[in-house]
Amino acid sequence: MAINGILPLWKEKGMTSHDCVFKLRKILKTKKVGHTGTLDPEVDGVLPICIGNTTKVAEYITNQGKTYEAEVAIGFSTETEDATGEVVERNGQEKKITRQELLTALDSLTGEITQIPPMYSAVKVNGKKLYEYARAGIAVERPVRKAWIDSIELLDNAAEWTGTDIHFRIRIQCGKGTYIRTLAVQIGEALGYPAHMSKLTRTESGKFKQADCLTLAQVDEIAQNGTIGRFLKPLMYGLSAFPSVEVDPKMVFAMKNGQVMDMHPLLEKNELLVFTLNDNPFALYKKHPEKKGKMKPEKMFGLPTEDEV
Repeated sequence: MAINGILPLWKEKGMTSHDCVFKLRKILKTKKVGHTGTLDPEVDGVLPICIGNTTKVAEYITNQGKTYEAEVAIGFSTETEDATGEVVERNGQEKKITRQELLTALDSLTGEITQIPPMYSAVKVNGKKLYEYARAGIAVERPVRKAWIDSIELLDNAAEWTGTDIHFRIRIQCGKGTYIRTLAVQIGEALGYPAHMSKLTRTESGKFKQADCLTLAQVDEIAQNGTIGRFLKPLMYGLSAFPSVEVDPKMVFAMKNGQVMDMHPLLEKNELLVFTLNDNPFALYKKHPEKKGKMKPEKMFGLPTEDEV
């Protein structure tokens, strides 16, 4: 029987997201496995994995908001903007940062902000990833990108921080594409010091939370005893960020053939709309970009077959 579903995986430190996919393909004996957004090797946390037919919704899970817990280190910056890189700038003077100064800095970086991605990142410039330029020692202009920060919560209770090197923990709720490494550097800049991100954990990805997750060892165990189906989320779970309606039976044939149709009122204020058939995802529609009052298919799902779990 084919395995289909979204697996909430806890990625442990020391492996890439691709390592996780490779191992899961072997454990589950299936090739159709994909992750929903990379985590660096030194970062642990929530990594939803799409298996079988749910790979169709991986991009929508990737686009959902994330929550991270990070440690920011004030005192020196690095070429990678995290603890793995060579030191670029160091400030060895005795420092004093009050709680109010820190809260003001965090507040200034809430909402829409601009970021320049780290040189050691997978952002592409002229078809090559920035880290490829960095490893070759080639200077290249990096694109300025917008990011959305819903909130930054200070997790430490100190009234002030003193010393040559200062560390504090924060919780960040943010949108897709936010570089927490770069945010740590920006917090340092707001305080007037070089900084980097010293630790990072992703605690939430969309609707998936740390408490929902399994480690690779646990997945291996439940795969062997045949209970993995109990831990998988269905296709619809990956589309839960969008409103859904049951398709009118009169529309099934036209929708099945991907026709442009009169726009549903729910698309006035929503980017995408899920049409279900017998409570199963059937089609994903969006507002037509050129034809006013019309909608067009974004993705078709059809109906599950008998061998789908």
